[in-house]
Amino acid sequence: MPELSQDAERGRADQPFGWVEVTGPSMVPTLYHGDWLVVRHGGRIRPGDIVVLRHPFQQDLLVVKRAAERRQGGWWVLGDNAYAGGDSTDYGPVPDELILGKVRFRFRPRRPDQRSPLAVLRWALSATRPVLPDRSASRRLRAR
Repeated sequence: MPELSQDAERGRADQPFGWVEVTGPSMVPTLYHGDWLVVRHGGRIRPGDIVVLRHPFQQDLLVVKRAAERRQGGWWVLGDNAYAGGDSTDYGPVPDELILGKVRFRFRPRRPDQRSPLAVLRWALSATRPVLPDRSASRRLRAR
């Protein structure tokens, strides 16, 4: 389950956007350990959106998951990596008040082994990407 830096909370009341760093494998292949995310606080959440939320049982821990569907009691959230766990299959629906915001962009820092000019060019072209909702996220939910 990815733990995120607490920077998502700083300035939340003053600014509509914040940023967090991903640690952990639960959103692979969409997000990787070390990725930085731009988060839009508040706003409407739809199925398929990637969201930042407080863990329901450990509220000082921030996690990033995909909102799969709306259920009674909140959002059913899933990680993109089915083998990593740590999602609603473990703790049930997440209440609305624990959802902090929707992920809008991903920045992937350059790895130390990316030194050749071609590798640096490839990194530069793909380092920053918008994070788009995956409306097919509910397929995984139905498959379980």
